[in-house]
Amino acid sequence: MSRSLIIVVLSFVSALPLMAADEVRLPRSSPEAQGVSSKAIREFIDTANQKIDTLHSFMLVRHGHVVAEGWWKPETADKPHVLHSLSKSFCSTAVGLAVAEGKLSIDDPVLKFFPDDAPEKPSDKLKQMRVRDLLTMSTGHETEPKFTADDSWVKTFLAHPVPHKPGAHFQYNSPATFMQSAIVQKVTGQTVREYLKPRLFEPLGIENPTWMSNPQGISTGGWGLMLRTEDIAKFGQLYLQKGKWNGKLLVPAAWIEQATAKQVSNGSDPARDWDQGYGFQFWRCRHGAYRGDGAFGQFCIVLPEQDAVIAITADTKDMQAELNVVWDKLLPAFQAAALPANADEENQLKATLAKLAVPVTHAPNTLKLPGTK
Repeated sequence: MSRSLIIVVLSFVSALPLMAADEVRLPRSSPEAQGVSSKAIREFIDTANQKIDTLHSFMLVRHGHVVAEGWWKPETADKPHVLHSLSKSFCSTAVGLAVAEGKLSIDDPVLKFFPDDAPEKPSDKLKQMRVRDLLTMSTGHETEPKFTADDSWVKTFLAHPVPHKPGAHFQYNSPATFMQSAIVQKVTGQTVREYLKPRLFEPLGIENPTWMSNPQGISTGGWGLMLRTEDIAKFGQLYLQKGKWNGKLLVPAAWIEQATAKQVSNGSDPARDWDQGYGFQFWRCRHGAYRGDGAFGQFCIVLPEQDAVIAITADTKDMQAELNVVWDKLLPAFQAAALPANADEENQLKATLAKLAVPVTHAPNTLKLPGTK
């Protein structure tokens, strides 16, 4: 994609008047008013409690309205949750905004940004690696580079062997997302958190986002972002709305179209949501959906055909089972038109959501992060 096709002037975004967080809180509605059955949502919760160990929060948005939300105690609506690799979708959004502002092109070679950190004799394949390849997890690596707390992460990444042609071999690669963060910081002089603050976080009413940094002061990019459940839902709703928020364009629609489309193949199993293709730090799903996701079940699922967004935080080892419950129980619940009001079922749903709690027998999962000892 040439620079001329993607440059969209977004400087006005940073000049928008900031709104109080309560002014950008998603509107609430009964499920039936938005064409969703309260009973079906309750059955989703009941099934999830039986089959998933364990959910932490859930928010369902239909036609721009929150129709159901719940937190498994001790989680709460105001408590930020670690997103793990769901952070990647936010990082790629920063890349998209920097592209739109003319600060880089996705066809720029990675080495262009770090001439002082390159190996003495870069391989031909390393020279061929582009920003696009970082975005699509097709850097040409056979394995992920291993970061340590003592070394320059950029130098470590650039020194890692590149045995495959960049763009031709999908390999999940969190360090590649870190490099996107490093590039954004290089061309803007700001970390991705600082860069996104006036362009994304503040317009969406996302308050006080925190993002881990590496020893060199660069946001980790591919992990380490912490947000609330509604923040995740608003991010998904922004993407569903092709980058528009309250009548203002925050992210170019052309970028969202590219980022959420299948850019590379990553498998062939039609029953597996990790084999449906990969975009720019977004996964394609079955049923025409796409998602950002993170370890242990952090999901921002966007369903364009149903005009819906599902935000989930969790602590489970079986993320496919988590998605299966979404497809089995929620997908059939969406109807084209509003349903008759059903106060009894709505009250039962509210009662179910009010008594959610993490089982006392649940053993929390842990994940070793790159660069930690």
